[in-house]
Amino acid sequence: MRLLLVEDEKRLTDVLTGGLASEGFAVDVAHDGRDGLWLATENTYDVIVLDVMLPRMNGYAVCGKLRAAENWTPILMLTAKDGVHDEAEALDTGADDYLSKPFSYVVLLARLRALVRRGGPARPVSITVGDLVLDPSGLRCRRGDVDIALTPKEFAVLHGLARRPGEVVSKRELLGQAWDFAYDGDPNIVEVYISALRRKIDAPFGRASLVTVRGAGYRLEAAPSGSTR
Repeated sequence: MRLLLVEDEKRLTDVLTGGLASEGFAVDVAHDGRDGLWLATENTYDVIVLDVMLPRMNGYAVCGKLRAAENWTPILMLTAKDGVHDEAEALDTGADDYLSKPFSYVVLLARLRALVRRGGPARPVSITVGDLVLDPSGLRCRRGDVDIALTPKEFAVLHGLARRPGEVVSKRELLGQAWDFAYDGDPNIVEVYISALRRKIDAPFGRASLVTVRGAGYRLEAAPSGSTR
């Protein structure tokens, strides 16, 4: 799952980025409102964490511009302010939720999962490709009635494919989904996770749903039972 964090407090940003990454989020970071608006406009995110008090453009303005452009990515606003008027302003500009600083990380994580689970009006709670089912809010995966244990990064790669079943997804697109915006490592790391996923979601079930399209990327198909192609 891909998350945009727009926050100018570096210490808080570092703490949240590390914690959220361990929970399976690929986190992009902006330290001011204009950069946050640009990233939110140029990329697709599952959820945005947006501070109110930001340099160059405050969070209310960022949120308002995104909603005016019909960008309905779920937004959780953070602020050091505390009061019903600030909360009302956040919600009136289009935010989906609101959390005052200081806040509990556990509560933040629970609210983010709730927003991802709720998603946009057309986004399902779970993603189903054949008998493979993914629950993004709980990072859970199963094939039929069998639960499959995936690491957060494995889940993120599979999620990037499951959101576009039957379509070819390039390595670069998977890197954008499962790693952060600034990742500049070897793109072949994707192959490592594809191999791990095949061992977990296909091999034990006699399937071949995860297909390599040479020179283009990978495709997740609803492979019928017993398929070994």
